[in-house]
Amino acid sequence: MLGANERLFRAGTARLTLVREQRRRLVGCFVRPQHYGRAAERLEPRGSVVLLDGPPGIGRRAAATMLLEDAPTAVRPVEELPPTGEEGSFEVSADDRYLLDLSSVTDADYPAAERALIQYRSVVEQGDARMVVVLPAGLGWMLHEDLSPLVVSLGRPRGRAVFSRHLRAREVAFDADDLDTEELRHLFVTAPMRELAQLAELVAEARDSQRYGTSFRTWCAEAVAAATNWAEEVARQLREHRGAHERALLLAAAMVSDAPAETALTGARLLLDVVGHDSDDSVGLARPDLGEQLAQLDIDRGDDGRIVFRRLAYDSAVRRHFWTNFPDLRAAFRDWVARCSHMPEFSARNRMDLIARFAEQAMATGCPDHVCTLVETWTGQPGGRFRAEAAVALELGLSHERFGSYFRSRVYAWATGRISPGLAALLTDVCRQVIAATHPEQAAVRLRHLVLRQTGPERVAARTALLDLAHNNRRVFQRLADRIAGLPLMAGADDLLLGLLDPASLRIVPPYKEFALGWRALLMARPAAEWTPVLHRWLDTLARGPLDHRVVGSLIVAAAGDYGALNRLYVAVCDWTLLALSDTPSVRLTDLEARQRVGALFCREIDVLLGMGAEHAASDSRRRGEGV
Repeated sequence: MLGANERLFRAGTARLTLVREQRRRLVGCFVRPQHYGRAAERLEPRGSVVLLDGPPGIGRRAAATMLLEDAPTAVRPVEELPPTGEEGSFEVSADDRYLLDLSSVTDADYPAAERALIQYRSVVEQGDARMVVVLPAGLGWMLHEDLSPLVVSLGRPRGRAVFSRHLRAREVAFDADDLDTEELRHLFVTAPMRELAQLAELVAEARDSQRYGTSFRTWCAEAVAAATNWAEEVARQLREHRGAHERALLLAAAMVSDAPAETALTGARLLLDVVGHDSDDSVGLARPDLGEQLAQLDIDRGDDGRIVFRRLAYDSAVRRHFWTNFPDLRAAFRDWVARCSHMPEFSARNRMDLIARFAEQAMATGCPDHVCTLVETWTGQPGGRFRAEAAVALELGLSHERFGSYFRSRVYAWATGRISPGLAALLTDVCRQVIAATHPEQAAVRLRHLVLRQTGPERVAARTALLDLAHNNRRVFQRLADRIAGLPLMAGADDLLLGLLDPASLRIVPPYKEFALGWRALLMARPAAEWTPVLHRWLDTLARGPLDHRVVGSLIVAAAGDYGALNRLYVAVCDWTLLALSDTPSVRLTDLEARQRVGALFCREIDVLLGMGAEHAASDSRRRGEGV
């Protein structure tokens, strides 16, 4: 619903803020499709699963998102599930909400996706959560018979209402009569919802440019022409200009629109070199000057020397034509964009525009792997010169409605393989800032693999990002602790577990079952010198605030059944308590009573565990520092 050209990156703005902005815009623009109410009724009970079917272009994904947003007792954000299950168990809590988008799944991949769907359904129903699934159009014949009762077939929403709401969201003023044109009536009935949203965006662009009149009718006429007529116009223009240099200049200008005109000329020369065309015979003063070459292609230079196409969104139509109609050159276009990124004439904004336009066309023509190739190329450059460019390209892929799951899978494949340090650093950033905003548990899985496979500063950065995510998300903490508690001897896992259990940056109440499992792994397998500082920080926390019996109980349970571990835990607590009786300057006299209270609670809990009774006098043994 947001359109293919929606900018998803913004300097200095948190990714979660952008996601929330998009959700708010969706709420403001959404028009219910036919049978939406039926789907909402089915989703109302806890443990419900609804499968949405219907023709492409009616806004099924938007409908799925809105169904989940409107679900009763919604607390946590909607989380999107991967089309195929990933490692680890899938666990839910009551009233969790999940979106599973299978709209882009192919015939070959559908059986595996359906198996994952069946597993998700079982867990969601048993856990009193809710899930909405967008089925692939035209594959209903492959649907398992047990899933058929869950299907709701949506119908097309009113196109006029969709277009009107998008106009109002962009504060475009219009009268009802302005929409009663033959062209618009045809689009309201036939155009996909995304194209109606893009048409409204074009109207707003025509208004803001101040080059297409001052009334809605003139803006709309130009926007409709841009949406419906430019494809044939571009084809006609290429029939008139068959020279390689002319076509290269046209494509280069479309890719660097709004950049200095000289960059189009440099880009055209690079393109000819990449595709293996010889330059024109006429060189230097014998060739038409740059202004004349651009004018022959109906391209202007603004007063500031920047490229301006005379017609609204014509540059977009040019890009689309080349990528669509020259499929054998798409890989060359990719390599050309990589070379253009080195152009010294480019500003940072020009370079980002180029990358965004390339990513848009690569994904529009079903070539997301071309984006991944450039990400690998840029992150392999020494010194991290093009890391920002790689980040923009990868974020656009991760944020893409159709290929977002593909890029999350690629991030997983990268994180679990051998990659360059530059790519590892980039993956850490996108996991923390992009994937975690909408898929926090998937982000944690990828960061964990980076921690366990990387070394040096890349590992440190991934570890910091993962622990920050886990310390702010109870579900991530729970699954991470459960995953690594049984593997404390794996290289790097013990250090990660220590960081996870450290209260210094914890912003949530830890899940105490996993908290105890983590501590048990440390007590059983690691030397006391490694975990004692973390334990002492927990004791300091208990002494400063309310005495949380759950923390103490979890630590005791962690050592239960192993007298050696229980003895080491007891000695560490005694050392911390006795520190208050020493002359250590760091411990004030006011801390003495609080420390003794915490130590006494530990002793009582240990006595109960050992069957000695809560009335056992433990003060003397504490002062002597005796073990159990």
